[in-house]
This record gives sequence, structure tokens and C-alpha cells, in this order.
Amino acid sequence: MDELLAATRRVLTSGRFILGPEVQALEAELAAHCGAANGVGVNSGTDALLMALQAVGIGPGDEVITSAFSFVASASTILLAGATPVFVDIDPATFNLDPALVEAAITPRTRAVVPVHLYGQLAPMDAIAAIARAGGLAVVADAAQAVGAEYAGRPVGAWGDAVCLSFYPTKNLGACGDGGMVLCARGDVAERVRRLRDHGSSRKYEHVELGHSSRLDELQAALLRVKLKRLPEWNEARRGLAARYTALLGGLPLTLPVERPPARHVYHQFTVRVANRDAVARALRALGVGTSVHYPTPIPGQPLFARPDADRAFPQAAAAAREALGLPCFPQMTEDEIRQVADGLRKTLAR
Repeated sequence: MDELLAATRRVLTSGRFILGPEVQALEAELAAHCGAANGVGVNSGTDALLMALQAVGIGPGDEVITSAFSFVASASTILLAGATPVFVDIDPATFNLDPALVEAAITPRTRAVVPVHLYGQLAPMDAIAAIARAGGLAVVADAAQAVGAEYAGRPVGAWGDAVCLSFYPTKNLGACGDGGMVLCARGDVAERVRRLRDHGSSRKYEHVELGHSSRLDELQAALLRVKLKRLPEWNEARRGLAARYTALLGGLPLTLPVERPPARHVYHQFTVRVANRDAVARALRALGVGTSVHYPTPIPGQPLFARPDADRAFPQAAAAAREALGLPCFPQMTEDEIRQVADGLRKTLAR
């Protein structure tokens, strides 16, 4: 808390609140942490996705392949860019894109793939990257839940033309408000995102394209710089928590999360699958154990997309929407709290 207050005081004393030295420092520090050449701070993970898509050239007439099971922003940003989202189903073990289905969904209009690194585990990026290279497709990764994760020994920011982070307060690296970042290997993509975030301007009062007002502010950047120093420790604590849950919940009639090598999971959520999910959640609540559901409806089934066949077209996403249950998962959880959750599940599932 003292470091956060000191960072706040530093910004307030400076009088610099937008696109100043704190943002620049965070961009460099987080890009280095995540294995990317460039970082561009923006005002949300959603805007990060939208501007990354625009920066790689996505627009009207294009198709972009993405997951049927995620938060709506993984697909709504494709619409906002003027393109058409093409949904594919997930691997039921990891909740991430199935590469074989990605390849089958490619058409002459396909221009990009948006893999979603759900719950803290990267999608199989070696396979997805190979498919993208073969088809000349851009890869814009939704890594809102996977800061600090790795795949095949490479950090999350090293996979894709652009990698989009969210600093929503509940994330592994959370701000005290909204915020996001686009990580880029390509300098041209980074430069265009910088322009798009500031009204399409590269120089003051010179606007070369239609842009946005989407700047990460200095105060959030300063607070995030303090938290970034602790991110490795916090992610290790989440991995330790996952190991304890796995040991305590073994043998129960539920499906535990799978960490599939060569991915290194950072457990933004510890998500089990269980029959009668909603009844189990109510019973746990009565025992004083809170849970979460991410996500109760596949994206194609949302009213925005109006796919009445969503459950039939995407059976694995539909099953995950019925069964996925997030257990309490945060770095400061104590052994007693972990056991309280495990005991509550054991009592509930024994009924």
C-alpha cells in the first residue's frame, strides 16, 4: 500500500496525467516482461483488441476467426472493426481454440485469427501460428487473462502480430480502474496503434486517420508499475494454489483444469467442470464459498449475434457454458481458505 500511495503522490505532484513518463516506462517494462518488442498503453483491453485489429489491416469485407467461448469483447471488437467474426469451437480440456477447427474455417475472405488465452493458459500457438503463416493471416491474441503466461518457453507477448492485455482490476495484473495494452513484435503495428489511440494523430493537431480517444493514464500506469514487480510472485502463488486444489479435489465427480504442455498456466481462474453447476454454486454459497461463472452463454448465442443454432453448432462451448465453475483463486488465499473451498465442494457433491 505504501508503494502505491507513493506512486500516486508522484503522479499528482508531477502534474502529468496523460501519455507521460509513467506510461512510457510501463510500456517498456511490461513489453520486456512479456517478450515483446513494443508496448502501447490504451484505456481498456477491449480497445486494445479493436485497435490491434485495425492496425493489422482488418476492415469491412474481412473475416476473422475466433473462439465461441470467451467474453463478448473477443468478437464484438471484430464487428467494431467492420469485419465478420467466424466462430469455432473449443478444446473441451483447455477451453481454448481447437487448431483443426481454425484451419477448417478459413475461407478466401479470412484475414486474421484471434486466439483467446482463456483462464490464464495460452492456446496452442505453435499450431495456430503455423496455420496463420500458411494462409497469410494475422494473429491478434486476446491475452486479457494471461499476462505472465508462456508457451513452449516463450512469453505470451512473443506469440502473434499483436497481443492484447487487460488491466481490469480482477486480472492477474490489475489496475485501480480500466486499462489495457497492445504488445507488438512489429514496429509498424505498434506505431499505428499509437496513432489510433490518440485521434489518429502522430503529431499534435495533425490527424491522418480516424482514431480513438483511448489513452492509458499516468496514474494507472504508475500503480501498475508497482504491481508488475510482484507479478511473478503472484503468478507463482496462483500456480501453487492450483496445485493444492488439484490435490484436495482429486476423486470428486468433477473435471479439474488441465495444464497442457508446453503451456505454462497462470490461473487467472481455477475453473472446474461439474454437472448441475448452478445448483452446486448455490449450495457452496450457502456454505460461505463464493464462485463465479465465466461464461454462461457462448458468444454466438448472445442476442448481439443471434445464432439460434449456437448450442448445436458449437457443442463444446455450449457444454462449457453449462458446466464451468470458477473457484476462489487469488494469490493471498490461505491454506485454511483453500481447505474451506475443498471441504465445501466435497460436502456438496456427496449429497
